[in-house]
This record gives sequence, C-alpha cells and structure tokens, in this order.
Amino acid sequence: MVGLQFQASAGDSDPQSRPLLLLGQLHHLHRVPWSHVRGKLQPRVTEELWQAALSTLNPNPTDSCPLYLNYATVAALPCRVSRHNSPSAAHFITRLVRTCLPPGAHRCIVMVCEQPEVFASACALARAFPLFTHRSGASRRLEKKTVTVEFFLVGQDNGPVEVSTLQCLANATDGVRLAARIVDTPCNEMNTDTFLEEINKVGKELGIIPTIIRDEELKTRGFGGIYGVGKAALHPPALAVLSHTPDGATQTIAWVGKGIVYDTGGLSIKGKTTMPGMKRDCGGAAAVLGAFRAAIKQGFRDNLHAVFCLAENSVGPNATRPDDIHLLYSGKTVEINNTDAEGRLVLADGVSYACKDLGADIILDMATLTGAQGIATGKYHAAVLTNSAEWEAACVKAGRKCGDLVHPLVYCPELHFSEFTSAVADMKNSVADRDNSPSSCAGLFIASHIGFDWPGVWVHLDIAAPVHAGERATGFGVALLLALFGRASEDPLLNLVSPLGCEVDVEEGDVGRDSKRRRLV
Repeated sequence: MVGLQFQASAGDSDPQSRPLLLLGQLHHLHRVPWSHVRGKLQPRVTEELWQAALSTLNPNPTDSCPLYLNYATVAALPCRVSRHNSPSAAHFITRLVRTCLPPGAHRCIVMVCEQPEVFASACALARAFPLFTHRSGASRRLEKKTVTVEFFLVGQDNGPVEVSTLQCLANATDGVRLAARIVDTPCNEMNTDTFLEEINKVGKELGIIPTIIRDEELKTRGFGGIYGVGKAALHPPALAVLSHTPDGATQTIAWVGKGIVYDTGGLSIKGKTTMPGMKRDCGGAAAVLGAFRAAIKQGFRDNLHAVFCLAENSVGPNATRPDDIHLLYSGKTVEINNTDAEGRLVLADGVSYACKDLGADIILDMATLTGAQGIATGKYHAAVLTNSAEWEAACVKAGRKCGDLVHPLVYCPELHFSEFTSAVADMKNSVADRDNSPSSCAGLFIASHIGFDWPGVWVHLDIAAPVHAGERATGFGVALLLALFGRASEDPLLNLVSPLGCEVDVEEGDVGRDSKRRRLV
C-alpha cells in the first residue's frame, strides 16, 4: 500500500535515496528554474544534463527522458488537448506516473502546472496508486511506501500552494482511492454487509448515523425495486442514507448511487465473457461515498444526502423472474422483461425516496448503468442525461475542470419513453428497441419515477465505462461530484473548479426553466 502525501515543498534529496519524477507540459517544464529542482537532482544530475533532457522531449502525445539511471525521470504531457478533453490532460498524468515513476519505497513527484489544473492533476495522480491488492508478495512487505507530491505552479497565481489547498487535495484523493478500493474488491468480500460497514465507517468519522432499511423492511415499506433485485442473494439488499444538514442551508441535494455489489444478470443471466468484471457494478455508490466524505470534510454549506441502493443481483429460487411485476417506491408498477436491467430498478427507488422523503431540490444519480454508454460516449467520458440544459453544460465543464470527463446524451422523453410500454403494468424495465438510444432510455426510466414534470433538477450520470481502466478501478465520479457542487463548499479550491455560478450556454427553449434554477448552487 502506498501512502500519498501532498506537501508545499517536498524538500531536497539525492534521487538515489528518493527517486524522482518531474511531470508537466513541456512549455511549463521549461519555466522551472534550475534552482528549484537542483536540490532534488544533485549530485546525480547537472544543470546541463537537465537542460539537455528538456531539449530532447518531443511529446506526441507524451514523452519521457531518464535523467539518472532509473532514479530520476522527466516526462512531458501533451502540449495541447481538444475541446472535449481536460486542459490538465488528466488521463495522461495517470499513465505517465504508472509507467515513468521510478521504483522505490520513498519517492517524489514534482507536478508542474497552472493553478486551475491542480485539482484535476492531484486526482489523476491518485488513480495511479490503487489500494486493493491480494498479491501474496504484498502482504509480506513490512516497509510502508510513500509518494510525496509537490506542485510547482506556473502562470498566474504561481505562488506556493496553500495549506488549505493541500488539505483539500488530500481529502479529494482519499475519496478517489476509497471509491477505487471498493470497486476493485470482489464480491466475496465486498458484499452488501461489507458495503454497509464502509458507509458506517464514513458516518462515524463524520459524526453521522446512517439510516438503513434492509431486507424484508424494504418490501414492507414499498421499495419493490431494491428488494426485487436483491432478494435472491445470501446478503440482503439495503437502502442506506448519510445525511448532512448544516444550519443555514438553503437547498437540499441528494446524490443517489447504484450499489450492485455483483451483477450476474439474474435469471436473464450474463455469459462467461460478460460477467467477469461485474464486481464494478457498485461504482456509482462507491463514488458517492468517497465524494460525500470529502465534501463534508471540506465544509459543505447545504443539506446533502448520500443515498446508497445496495443489492446483489443473484440467481436462486427466490430470484425475480421475467414477467414478474413489481410495485416500486414511486407507486408505479414495472413489468420485468429483463432481470439484467436491474440498476434502473434500484435507482428508481432511490430517487423516489430522495424526492418524497428527503425533499431534495436537486437529485443526481450516478451509476454503472449501461454497456451502451461506452459506445455512446466512449471509455473516458461519462454520459450525462438531465432535465436541465444549464446542468448539462455544467457537468461537461466540471468534467473538463476535474478530469472526470462527461458528454451529453439525448434528453427527449416524449420520443424515447414509449420504449417501455407495457400492456399489463405502468412500464417495462427494458426497451423494446435496443438500437434506439438505450443509454438515454435507461436514464429516462429512472426519471419517470420522480416524474418528467418534476420542477427540480434531475441529473443522471452513467459511468459504466470510465469506472475502470483495464482491470483497475479509477475512482471515477468522486472528483466530478466535488467539482460540480463546489459552489456549495466552503473550500476555495472547490469553488475554483466548480462551473456553477459562471455563465454557461443554455438552449433558448430552456431559458425560462433554467433561469429559475440558477440560484440553486
């Protein structure tokens, strides 16, 4: 396990005793004075060698050059990025750290960037150091590893990083790594009981007692979506809520996370090639937990509820069957035509609870909802579906500012919701035509349980593809939530990366509706 430390100055050290990676865009690296890096490189690297290394770098899109054996390396990020990428080049930061950071027990990274990229860069660095491993060699290592990160700021606001900023980075990256650890952990360990333990642990740390509704109580109280999905599993399903209600709050926000700890597909069972990796189906709930912990630690001024919809979609004598009809918490009935479309069922109960019981003004649900998301917006960009043009634009801007990239889906319930027509219930749970924007339709199913005419803000984020990179979880979603709602925070760094409160482009037809919402955050 690697400890990640953010410091205003990492101090001086021979790279042979503390290996070093210097990282940044090439034009930023050229602005680092030798006097700043000399103490971290001498006596192994001279000024002439440093300048020669910089002159050899030719990023396309990245490049690196060893400065002294495998103890010191300088690496260059892309010189420019497209409009749908983050100016921080966050994904390339993670890749370069994984491939270029020299080995060692105690290492140092000097991140060279402009002040607005600090938050995204820190979160990208955190993704390179996953916490979960069951490799036998790791358990035998007694020496604790540490990586010290120092930011060297160029451009405007290029003074030393403030202590408050370092604390914000520590809490945010702890949240990213917490979410990634939960997602990486297999279901024989991270079942619904264990996930509740994680929620209780965060609650205890923050002084919050969670509300937990479990098993048969879910059925009794009308949570037919969560109960129906999880009733066949050994570990019963649950709805859990962490609530932060500070004095002076002016609005109520609910983050609703899909927490399917394993998804076999149920009786509509997945195949042997599509089932592996389904431990990651709790990525939305994991991100909500990591973000909630960080947001409260950094001082969240409004009411914030984290709602966790936990279940294991298992196979057994008590499993939901296709053709079954469930009554959900919204009061609407759903005919099941695909037990592998389970995430929308648990989230429908979650958003209904947020609306009816928590009185939320803003409801955001986050989920690894559809495989089609990866086709619609790709491996790196989450898909956003929302009833607000302002919040759609804000999600895209927040993604670019924090590195958790987002791109919009089509929001058009009057054309798409008919895909769920049922002859015997209010709706089916899976579309009739899988070629008709299935990721949009899946989100609309969730929205229908608070109503398409609901006057509040509803945001749906499908993070199915970006929740992992290869076989490792990314902790995707934590940075996005912190940035998107940064204006509700007391923290100046989160204020800086939040797009809300800024001018955003709004479609003409939505101006009246969204101008009323502009006050919300």
